[in-house]
Amino acid sequence: MAEVNVEINGRKYRMACEEGQEPHLTALADRFNSKVEQFKGAFGEIGDNRLTVMAGIAVLDEMAELEAKLEDIRGSIADIEAERDRAIKDAADQESQFARKLAETARKIEAVAVVIDETALGQ
Repeated sequence: MAEVNVEINGRKYRMACEEGQEPHLTALADRFNSKVEQFKGAFGEIGDNRLTVMAGIAVLDEMAELEAKLEDIRGSIADIEAERDRAIKDAADQESQFARKLAETARKIEAVAVVIDETALGQ
């Protein structure tokens, strides 16, 4: 297991992570620290715990918004897939109907050809 040293609100923390995840964990800590610094700039020194809690809640709020958008997108994808499936079925039905009409037309043409042949032979 790898370890990473990160800094949040001026304090250093050593955190464990899986091998290869060090840059990702560092980037996450940097983003979280930016959120803490943003609140510190807006509200001043209101206490480390309060700043950390506010930043954590803000991050979770952003995550909740993204989850809601993701659900909307998944719903849209499901609607599009259902529409695609209906279109595929409609196309297959139309193709089948066309094949039946084409076969029927071919039989009629064949019948006309037989009549023409019989008429020609009868002369």
